[in-house]
Amino acid sequence: MMESSKEVARPRRAPESGLESQGYCCAACDGGELHSRGQPSRGRAKARSLSASPALGSSADFRRTRSLHGPSPVTKFGPKACMLQNPKAVMHIQDPASQRLTWNKPPKSVLVIKKIRDASLLEPFKQLCIFLTEVKGMIVYVERKVLEDPAIMGDESFGVVKKKFCTFREDYDDISDRVDFIICLGGDGTLLYASSLFQESVPPVMAFHLGSLGFLTPFNFDSYQSQVNQIIEGNAAIILRSRLKVKVVKEHREKKTSNQGGVDEKGLIVTNGDTDTTRNNMQYQVLNEVVVDRGPSSYLSNVDLFLDGHLITTVQGDGVIVSTPTGSTAYAVAAGASMIHPNVPAIMITPICPHSLSFRPIVVPAGVELKIMLSPDARNTAWVSFDGRKRQEVCHGDSITITTSCFPVPSICFRDPVNDWFESLAQCLHWNVRKKQNHLISEEEEEF
Repeated sequence: MMESSKEVARPRRAPESGLESQGYCCAACDGGELHSRGQPSRGRAKARSLSASPALGSSADFRRTRSLHGPSPVTKFGPKACMLQNPKAVMHIQDPASQRLTWNKPPKSVLVIKKIRDASLLEPFKQLCIFLTEVKGMIVYVERKVLEDPAIMGDESFGVVKKKFCTFREDYDDISDRVDFIICLGGDGTLLYASSLFQESVPPVMAFHLGSLGFLTPFNFDSYQSQVNQIIEGNAAIILRSRLKVKVVKEHREKKTSNQGGVDEKGLIVTNGDTDTTRNNMQYQVLNEVVVDRGPSSYLSNVDLFLDGHLITTVQGDGVIVSTPTGSTAYAVAAGASMIHPNVPAIMITPICPHSLSFRPIVVPAGVELKIMLSPDARNTAWVSFDGRKRQEVCHGDSITITTSCFPVPSICFRDPVNDWFESLAQCLHWNVRKKQNHLISEEEEEF
């Protein structure tokens, strides 16, 4: 897939001083990290990168000035100040245009995700599957409920191809190590669904725009054969869409069955308030956002927001949205947040109709850990959903822990990460679309 961004560190002497540098330097500077006192990198913990390595070629060919964003090339400030040595905190962020897809071995299997209950997608689905199986000789994985569509089950001509499919069921079958790449047919929801199927490493995703919005689906189906061929050959740009790793801890309090208690009017055993508390842990990988809201209650939502263990604020309002940069153009932007390019390592916190006019959306670094809990004096419970799914109630004592996942979604680009994003802003969200001002006629032009 993407080449590793970890490079072997090598010592470098400080210019003119004869002393060896104490600071660190990013890979864009001289092709490697600079360790203190000339020590070799053996035995040191290496930093995990949130983005891919530079494109194929020597590090000397990498142009740091092309980067959309990134850390300071040299983490030495003045004659004596430098960054505290902490390899776990080092983050390599490269030029987005240099992120390219490559294969260690030719891909042999593909997962085709089709939007269900959409008759307009039946013909493109059949054409794509016939091309993949008959022409390319690939193993095609299809979800079982897709093949249960009456229009597909009743198509006898498609039955020969259908017998070659490998089927699976969501939440029952694990296909994480069986699929080389993914093709989505539908809208943005198909990409979100593809993300939910993989709780760790995600294969590259090629998304065709066959839905209503298509902000995350840059490919048109008209020339699908040539486009799929390019992907199989490994000739495509790629964008790494960060996900949120969410851990939900729910406390279940069950009353003990004891003979010491009485029986209430409903015939239930009363146990004098003694309870057994058990914890149920659940984990999710979220591509767009985690939404905590007040649910059906008429009272304001009242939840505490912690950042790295410190209480930063209490959210009073309809709720709060914690989103990725990819999700910043979804629910968050409708709630008044800014739009963030997917290559920016960040987490956005957006209140929903806050009870304070000064509560504006904020962006925090991707490395922090957020925790959301129901406030002790909250009048009602809250509800949480993950990319619009798995909606559940949050009670007192429950907690939601959110941080950036180590497993992004590698989304294949039509052109490149920057142009595709601005094209989606213009075409789907009509960003900054307006009529142009009329040209002013100068005095010289009026004379004619």
